Amino acid sequence: MIICTKKMDYPLGSHCQRVQSQVVKVNSEKERPQLLCVKALASRGRLDSVTQQMSYHPQYLESFLRTQHYILHMDGPLPLHYRHYIAVMAAARHHCRYLVSLHSAHFLRVGGDPVWLQGLDHAPLRLRNLDQINKVLAHRPWLMARQHIESLLKIGEQCWSLAELVQAVVLLAHCHALTSFVFGAGVDQESPGPPGLPSYCFCDAANGNATPPDGLRPPSRRRSLDSSSDGVSLRERLQRAQEEKDRRGERRIMHTELEDEEEVPCCVDPLRYMSDPEFGYQEFDRREEDHFQVFRVQDYSWEDHGFSLVNRLYSDIGHLLDERFRKVTSLPSSLLSSGQGPDLKRAIWNYIHRMFGIRYDDYDYGEVNHLVERSLKLYIKTVTCYPDRTSTQLCPRSWKSLKPAEKVHVNLLIMEARLQAELLYALRAITQYMIA
Repeated sequence: MIICTKKMDYPLGSHCQRVQSQVVKVNSEKERPQLLCVKALASRGRLDSVTQQMSYHPQYLESFLRTQHYILHMDGPLPLHYRHYIAVMAAARHHCRYLVSLHSAHFLRVGGDPVWLQGLDHAPLRLRNLDQINKVLAHRPWLMARQHIESLLKIGEQCWSLAELVQAVVLLAHCHALTSFVFGAGVDQESPGPPGLPSYCFCDAANGNATPPDGLRPPSRRRSLDSSSDGVSLRERLQRAQEEKDRRGERRIMHTELEDEEEVPCCVDPLRYMSDPEFGYQEFDRREEDHFQVFRVQDYSWEDHGFSLVNRLYSDIGHLLDERFRKVTSLPSSLLSSGQGPDLKRAIWNYIHRMFGIRYDDYDYGEVNHLVERSLKLYIKTVTCYPDRTSTQLCPRSWKSLKPAEKVHVNLLIMEARLQAELLYALRAITQYMIA
């Protein structure tokens, strides 16, 4: 999804014209979650589980939805069906059935060839050639090298352009990190809802400029999402409405244009979209390859190098990603450990980067052991490096005392720190290729 504001000037499609003075003005943070839920419901017919979890932090959710929509649906060098197939490939590396099923459905909705869903062997050679980078970024990003970039840009008729490759890399990193959140939040046990209609612009719904299609319009007898009742939060009302709908056994009405489409299976086998399934994470500090040195942020950082490069090769994505990183680290510190919120957030962030070989010379890593209890470290490492092994038994001892918003905050930090780590390695390799 994307939030249309005066500060944005992205080239929007025919169904989403630029919004100038008609933008809805949000007068308080209390109103913002309602606006976000309206847009989420308008495009999908209901709140999906990932959005529902993230809505504990509406400031961050806005940034996340905007970035994800831009990557998957807005202008870019890759065709839409390629984007969703790449998302399937990324989610498959961690056996994330939720995202594989979701993007498989989206892939067909935008005109993708169903034969490709029979497995990676049935996809075009260009996509199969991307498998090596997908594998390395997902599990051992420190192996990412200039040669990986060069091989994709110089292989004859099946070569990638630099702009296409940058968008693919951003999409791979985004989906790898999102699988960590999906497993950490327990979402993978659920089935994703049917994708929204690509021809409907939720920006219009948010700004009151259009009426949603019949298949996306909420039942007339349901109360407006903009109304409020004393003592009852929007989240509780949405959850009760969804539970009531589930009990009634109602099915979401699909648009008449989709009635004749082939039914998409809810669950698919992720193994068909990956090669070398035994390839996984290895302890960076215990690796045998001595020639792989620690990645020092002082030599190549997101702020000084990665941001400008990705923004130049993939217009405006740098701003959107940077906003996500800033939002998640600036969420109220009271959510994590009273009095030590900022220090604990930085300890979690740096601990995740350290697992991928990224080091900050100006940070005392003794703070990680001091601030992050052992059980929490085990949870963070599992969700980051082995997300599909996450289980309730791995939850830290202090997890039960945390509020739901605090648990979600930890999972958001894991997701964003991992996303930045993968991007740093990929963008450094691209930089090395460009200056070689």
